[in-house]
Amino acid sequence: MSRRVVRQSKFRHVFGQAAKADQAYEDIRVSKVTWDSAFCAVNPKFLAIIVEAGGGGAFIVLPLAKTGRVDKNYPLVTGHTGPVLDIDWCPHNDNVIASASDDTTVMVWQIPDYTPVRNITEPVITLEGHSKRVGILSWHPTARNVLLSAGGDNVIIIWNVGTGEVLLSLDDMHPDVIHSVCWNSNGSLLATTCKDKTLRIIDPRKSQVVAERFAAHEGMRPMRAVFTRLGHIFTTGFTRMSQRELGLWDPNNFEEPVALQEMDTSNGVLLPFYDADSSIVYLCGKGDSSIRYFEITEEPPFVHYLNTFSSKEPQRGMGFMPKRGLDVSKCEIARFYKLHERKCEPIVMTVPRKSDLFQDDLYPDTPGPEPALEADEWLSGQDAEPVLISLKEGYVPPKHRELRVTKRNVLDVRPPAAGPRRSQSASEAPLSQHTLETLLEEIKALRERVQAQEERITALENMLCELVDGTD
Repeated sequence: MSRRVVRQSKFRHVFGQAAKADQAYEDIRVSKVTWDSAFCAVNPKFLAIIVEAGGGGAFIVLPLAKTGRVDKNYPLVTGHTGPVLDIDWCPHNDNVIASASDDTTVMVWQIPDYTPVRNITEPVITLEGHSKRVGILSWHPTARNVLLSAGGDNVIIIWNVGTGEVLLSLDDMHPDVIHSVCWNSNGSLLATTCKDKTLRIIDPRKSQVVAERFAAHEGMRPMRAVFTRLGHIFTTGFTRMSQRELGLWDPNNFEEPVALQEMDTSNGVLLPFYDADSSIVYLCGKGDSSIRYFEITEEPPFVHYLNTFSSKEPQRGMGFMPKRGLDVSKCEIARFYKLHERKCEPIVMTVPRKSDLFQDDLYPDTPGPEPALEADEWLSGQDAEPVLISLKEGYVPPKHRELRVTKRNVLDVRPPAAGPRRSQSASEAPLSQHTLETLLEEIKALRERVQAQEERITALENMLCELVDGTD
């Protein structure tokens, strides 16, 4: 009788545990918008959740430590005129978050370390270039201030947030709605999925599809794709019979899948969260009440089922903490922020260890908050892997860093909106009647006045916080 050999892996016993009730965030009106994004974004400082908002779109930003019941008047980030569909924290600045909306715009926000007294209504910059709703956002993993957005106009735009410029516009690659976009580890390639059932690998700087696979999953429902550490593509989708399915693909040979596994019958799109350090992928279906996780290795069957974290309540969305935000002293290898209808509940994934010492096999050096490249270096063709940090001493987030925007396109070059021509007033006299220097001086003086006012507001808000703290 042959004995079955058990596969060796340090992640075979990973187990999930929901945080205690007092560690959850209660009384949050999570957005009811029908859209397949995570609705939640988290970093080592803040938790952001898209919420219900009358007459526009909003999200709430809470310091991680602010657990418990959230006051119904807690300030929101409001500025969009339509529902917010996606949010994403900048990987290189824990105080900067981008939001995408049904109103066709992308806004980038600076979040202060103190709790604001009123709603944050003024973004650092508004990025206008899409003609339909914007539903997908993703920051470049290694280049400073580079942000990708994808819209219902089937266009991907890559922006330099530091200048407001469009670096690249990929507008003839997708004939239908884009379902997901993912950068590879150094940001040289994109993996996209589309309603036309095609999985594409794109070199954005060459505006070129370098590989594609039609019907990686044969069903009509949305597919998702993420790059793995080895450059493979992990996908989730549906079979023709509406079974949920996962796949692993080698972009150099798209003919046959490396692995293809049927899962279950459910119509919720499986959102994959991939951790490159452990090569574990966590699958969270919207409307599911479980998180399934798999280890991806180089040995057959390549995608190894590990376990399922199950709970009673279905999830409305999910946030995934970057590695540098985890508690290494507790052997945490992942932390999720599960959205319920009116609360957010942390779920911790742990590898049980007897020792209290730092487990260096669980925590290889991981991407830190420093970018490896400037935006123009990346655009010119340079690539760089993420700048890694050790978690041995734990990670302390840097203090508040200002996002400075210097608009390069000083004059708005968009064509005027169609409509009846008006006679030109004196204030609309042709530009040649002014000198460019005068205009630039005027803008500079106005900017300085605005900055002085903002500094005064910040000082007054700090004084108010100190007074409130004093009365407590």
